Amino acid sequence: MAKHPTVWSADDVAARFHEAVVTGRRLPPVRVQGYFNLWPPIVRQEWERFADNDRVIRFPPDPKDVDLMLETMGWVQWLEVESRHLVWMRADNYEWNEIGRRFGCCRTTAWRRWRVALDVVVQNLNQKAVARGSASAFSPEQKGNLG
Repeated sequence: MAKHPTVWSADDVAARFHEAVVTGRRLPPVRVQGYFNLWPPIVRQEWERFADNDRVIRFPPDPKDVDLMLETMGWVQWLEVESRHLVWMRADNYEWNEIGRRFGCCRTTAWRRWRVALDVVVQNLNQKAVARGSASAFSPEQKGNLG
């Protein structure tokens, strides 16, 4: 399990969303099961292989990275649908002008909405950290003696 910061900040959350996008791009492509090709592979000569743009070589992510990505993807459940799109577009390195065009606002407004969405995630993460910390503050024996 990954080490979580004790207090989350908006920069930490933005970095985690960016890491999730990078990890998602490194996943293998999804293919339809049951279909296969009976044609033999085309053996290309050396000079023909230079122009081969169809083949994308991806190194698969570590299982730890996939777990972090799935945890980060769960965070978007705290956001509205439009805010989810905004956060993912920014994590995917879209420029603010493109994001503003997508949402029908200027780039500054898009940036403000992005910061508000990150603050919502930060607030929820910090509340979970406080709840986790207060629950583990007492041993089971002490909890029984409190009531």
